[in-house]
Amino acid sequence: MDQSALTWNRCLTVMGILITGVDGPCKGYIEVGERLAEIGGRRVIDVLDYMHLSQAPSPTLTMEDGRSVTVPKPAYEDLGLTFESFLMDAQRSCANRCVFCFIDQLPLGMRETLYFKDDDARLSFLMGNYISMTNLSERDIVRMIDYRISPINISVHTTNPSLRAMMLGNKRGADSLAALRRFADAGLSLNCQIVVCAGLNDGDELSSTLRDLLALLPALDSVAVVPAGLTKYREGLFPLRPLTKEEAQDVLQRVLAVGDGVIAAEGRRVVYPSDELFLQAGWKIPGGSFYDDYPQYENGVGMLAMLREEFESLEEDICPPPALRRVTGVTGTAAYPTISALFEKTERRCEGRLQAQLIKIENRFFGPSITVAGLITGQDIICQLKGIDVGDALLVPSVMLRYDRDRFLDDVTVEELSQAVDAPVVIFEPDAAGMIKALVSNSD
Repeated sequence: MDQSALTWNRCLTVMGILITGVDGPCKGYIEVGERLAEIGGRRVIDVLDYMHLSQAPSPTLTMEDGRSVTVPKPAYEDLGLTFESFLMDAQRSCANRCVFCFIDQLPLGMRETLYFKDDDARLSFLMGNYISMTNLSERDIVRMIDYRISPINISVHTTNPSLRAMMLGNKRGADSLAALRRFADAGLSLNCQIVVCAGLNDGDELSSTLRDLLALLPALDSVAVVPAGLTKYREGLFPLRPLTKEEAQDVLQRVLAVGDGVIAAEGRRVVYPSDELFLQAGWKIPGGSFYDDYPQYENGVGMLAMLREEFESLEEDICPPPALRRVTGVTGTAAYPTISALFEKTERRCEGRLQAQLIKIENRFFGPSITVAGLITGQDIICQLKGIDVGDALLVPSVMLRYDRDRFLDDVTVEELSQAVDAPVVIFEPDAAGMIKALVSNSD
């Protein structure tokens, strides 16, 4: 184990972490209310320490009061302890002022939690969040390498140091790029994203960034290239504008050229444009094989292709509802053409027993340049469905709702939407199986 990692771990002096639940191997050895300080003689600062150190067979746990106990268990079995918070530590906020930051473009008066900007390396590993690396300390970097934290999801945007510092609004945006090479040299897997801003990091700057990132192969797993999302609430912010159709096409041509060049050597594309880029350019979304194993799916890369691919695999097995079913679905403007075609195909399979209409919801809350379904608000749906008979049910993809699925970003609840449209609201998973089930099932 790296000596520097041992040094920083042993030198830290912090309170133990409050244990709020005990189960599994620790039952009978540890009590609720005790505070965990060390595992195997090493300080436990947060969830990464806990996950890594607790994998050992029969580890010795030391409490804050000095009591030590060896818990018998095989290697990798969970200890069964729960703590006050998932991270076992405070969540790290973002120190940047990115010119394209979506949170800075939110209107006033929304839920307080929506305004929190996270830039937490632990959530990169645990939840897939992207980090800028500007708040990583030397201790953080050493620990990530020592613990083999991988993959790491990194918001790169540009490898031009001065431009990156300017785009992130943080002078550390320049020197933090060095951590990329250290992670790659240590064999950690890297997923990167580039948010393209017109006139800043597109054109030759984009081509240069892609070349620099390919130098990190084979550690580089994937790169997503996505356009900046710009709301109508940009007063006082950096003067950004959406990509024109011609600019989007230029970005696509550069990204596709790099990806085509990598395939021969790596057997995969590595660099992927987002669905939104194809739509802004007016180009057809590629087939599923273009996206390899969909490494950047959660970044909006290949979602529409996967939806089509999944639908084709299920289409022949669609069973019509037992009686006539009339439903209405809603989606954003970006996905509308693809999903509308799938609604029509499902209708044809149902032999006259399904009438399904799909309504394209324009984002009036954030502005019309925001086209994804995940940022549609309840008030926009209610307003744009006024006077429309939605039939037996209104079908809403779960991506439009908060994690608890009871309300939209603007705090309109599912129940309020149901009352407004005078019909049950069916929440469905935004995949082909979920969509088909919502269309044909009568169990609303």
